[in-house]
Amino acid sequence: MTNLSLPKLAELLVDEYAAYEFLEGLRWPSGPECPHCGSVNQSTYLKPQDGKSRATRTGSLSQRRVWKCKNKTCRKQFSVLTGTIFHGSKVPVRTWVLVTAQMCASKNGMAAREVQRLYGLTPKTAWFVTHRIREAMRSNAPNLLVGTIVADETWIGGDPKNRHGGDLHWPVHYEPVKIVPGVRRPKTHKTPVLSLVNVETGEIRSRVVADVTAKTLRKVIAEQVAMERSVLETDESPSYKPMSREFAAHETVNHRQGIYVRDGISTNKLENYFSQLKRSINGTHHHVSREHLPRYLAEFDFRYSTCDMTDTQRMSALLGRADGRRLAYKLCR
Repeated sequence: MTNLSLPKLAELLVDEYAAYEFLEGLRWPSGPECPHCGSVNQSTYLKPQDGKSRATRTGSLSQRRVWKCKNKTCRKQFSVLTGTIFHGSKVPVRTWVLVTAQMCASKNGMAAREVQRLYGLTPKTAWFVTHRIREAMRSNAPNLLVGTIVADETWIGGDPKNRHGGDLHWPVHYEPVKIVPGVRRPKTHKTPVLSLVNVETGEIRSRVVADVTAKTLRKVIAEQVAMERSVLETDESPSYKPMSREFAAHETVNHRQGIYVRDGISTNKLENYFSQLKRSINGTHHHVSREHLPRYLAEFDFRYSTCDMTDTQRMSALLGRADGRRLAYKLCR
């Protein structure tokens, strides 16, 4: 697939009709697929009289490309937007495609305010558009990770001393790692995140967790990893030791002794990921609440896991996840 730069993509999307055709080419490489019955290449294009535009029930003209399924048990009409993250949106398809392309290509992500300025949207609409795209980036792969798995945790958020006095009543989390024996670390409002990366495939999965205790981490890891068939690589955190017997092997590096790579064993992949994640949140989004953090993690996981793809291939992969991901505005406020 030829990689398209943003200027070339904008040249292709001259109007809504062209945007529909472009989206159909990415989502339906084998022909139109009916979202109602699943039949492929068994639909008829309902061509309007003037070739591009059709009158809506309000009397206005629309360039929406409509198809009708020829399956005798279906016979329903649909478009390339039906049942996807774009379904029911009044935002132009051309805008959707361009914003999706930019979010797939931008290493640091795009803030809703930036989308608002560039595309002339309202703040609420821009916020909704970006969250719908992040929802499509979320991986729901049923397969478990198998192989060499690197696990590490980090904390997202600002230092409590920088908060205003009125915010100090927010829920407090404790980090169980001890600096001095018998002395617990100070209170923090930061949100703990656990990330797992498959060394062989490069796929990464991040989850917001309540804490970084052994019980919590073991539950999340068991949901994502085939433990008995995998090798776990971590630092010397005691939270991983209780589950080490469930893995084929458990290798560690002792950061306190200044050892970061030992015989090829390292957590540097996740350290690099956390570095990019935090720089992007601080520089692009400035603040991400605990409630919405999972979608931002899904965005950065998606770009990291597809880093070997071109921007166009990455956008095509994203659109392959767009089905069945309709998101209500009240769920992302």
